[in-house]
Amino acid sequence: MEGTAKNFDQDSRARRMAHEKVQQLGAATSEEVQNLIADVEDLIDRVGDAADPEVRRLRAKVASAVAATRRSLAAGADQAQRRARQALDAGDRYVREQPWEAVGIAALAGIAVGFIVSASRR
Repeated sequence: MEGTAKNFDQDSRARRMAHEKVQQLGAATSEEVQNLIADVEDLIDRVGDAADPEVRRLRAKVASAVAATRRSLAAGADQAQRRARQALDAGDRYVREQPWEAVGIAALAGIAVGFIVSASRR
């Protein structure tokens, strides 16, 4: 019984860590894109209300593209987080439903990594 509780704690901790890594990656990517969008919006503001109709048309087109990009990024981030959560949940369910197969897969992966590492050292 104690081993089961320990395994549950380890699984829970690993799952939390994986979830945090996904969020960190998404946040870093989102921050870079947000910075780019802010720079484009700043450029649009600096162009101001130009007298040239072509510049005004281009400014409106870029502003529209920035707004669409913001909406698309928000939807994409939500979808990526949902898919990552589903993948983590599916892995968790698989390990809980078929623990010996999961142990076998992990053992085979360990053997494969061992062969690769030993071959690279030669």
